[in-house]
Amino acid sequence: MANQVQISKKRKFVADGVFYAELNEFLQRTLAEDGYAGVEVRVTPIRTEIIIRATRTREVLGEKGRRIRELTALVQKRYNFPENSVELFAERVENRANCAMAQCESLRYKLLGGLAARRAVFGVMRFVMENGAKGCEVIISGKMRAQRAKAMKFRQGYLISTGEPKKHYIDEAVRHVAMRQGMIGIKVKIMMSHDPEGKMGPKMMLPDNITVHEPKEEVQVMQPVPEDEGYGGYGGYEAPAEEEQ
Repeated sequence: MANQVQISKKRKFVADGVFYAELNEFLQRTLAEDGYAGVEVRVTPIRTEIIIRATRTREVLGEKGRRIRELTALVQKRYNFPENSVELFAERVENRANCAMAQCESLRYKLLGGLAARRAVFGVMRFVMENGAKGCEVIISGKMRAQRAKAMKFRQGYLISTGEPKKHYIDEAVRHVAMRQGMIGIKVKIMMSHDPEGKMGPKMMLPDNITVHEPKEEVQVMQPVPEDEGYGGYGGYEAPAEEEQ
């Protein structure tokens, strides 16, 4: 963060965490309609770079970059950054079907638009699974139609829940929808599929993944036959001598 005096390592990490949490919350509320999908903060000796990931980068940038300049000014004033020491960039999400945040926002706007919860969820799940995800889970909790609150869980495909691969393969997001009858909670969990290039999914393979190779073509080995024997143990076949005239 900006203009900090010498502080302990512990305080620095806490301050960085609070800065990230506040920034993420602010951008989440501001860019909800533009498919906000997370933020990354890179601190260099010259300046602090903030990379905003979104599905619709054109709306994030605004007309002639006006909106991104407004956001830069707000962040600069709020955190007392010196002039030209903080810069905001917009990065487009390659595969929005694999982004839990984008799908959570999509589901949120479907529910706010008055679409039935079950129909909205199935629409999101179908879109996720058709775009190459390995598995998807959606949980909706709150007052749907009746006065009594309930939770509905929808699952499709293959999902892992624990271990090191979960950090790489599972993308998770939670959103709250302020409906007329009360608050509804949405939780979307997507399991990405393996991608050797690391673009559309994690590069790391699942540890329990088994690859079955095609069997090799077997070459028939002929057995050598003794000279005095024919095939099958019988004597060699002799051609009949030509009859003398």
